[in-house]
Amino acid sequence: MVKLTKIYTRGGDQGQTSLVDGSRLPKHAIRIEAYGTVDEASSVIGIARLHTAGNGAEDIDAALSRIQNDLFDLGADLATPGTDMENALRIQPQQVERLEREIDALNAELQPLNSFILPGGSAASAYLHLARTVVRRAERMTTAAAEQEPINPVAIQYLNRLSDYMFVLARYLNGRGEADVLWVPGANR
Repeated sequence: MVKLTKIYTRGGDQGQTSLVDGSRLPKHAIRIEAYGTVDEASSVIGIARLHTAGNGAEDIDAALSRIQNDLFDLGADLATPGTDMENALRIQPQQVERLEREIDALNAELQPLNSFILPGGSAASAYLHLARTVVRRAERMTTAAAEQEPINPVAIQYLNRLSDYMFVLARYLNGRGEADVLWVPGANR
């Protein structure tokens, strides 16, 4: 468990931050941008949870809580250079597989799509669509970082699957797709 006794250290006052191994990078480095965006996604999921907790969706809220914890693991993964899979906290294939199982279970209760979905419907769904777009940005940044240095490939898989999960869950929370807001191409011409 992490114990924080002091919140500010002044260590980043010159525009650099430390990675898990003690090395330092500029705060604008793509690796830092990637795990910062993962943190942003977790924050948006936290807002979505305000609309799931206590609203008869305790199982959904518990899943989102688990995902937020996974995202902290993912941030630690991205903050740890190298490819050491034994001694570093890394996203594991079983975390991706769990998302796949949950996507399949949720999607089985949805009608097939006949149009693209616009973010909206319920508040929870709108925030999950926002989380999906932030996760996609984190994925783009992580893949860009992977072109420059070793990144756990399972971390990229997790982000890819998580954005799909956010999409399917947003539909599920919109009355199993009944309250989805559909795109009507050229509707306002």
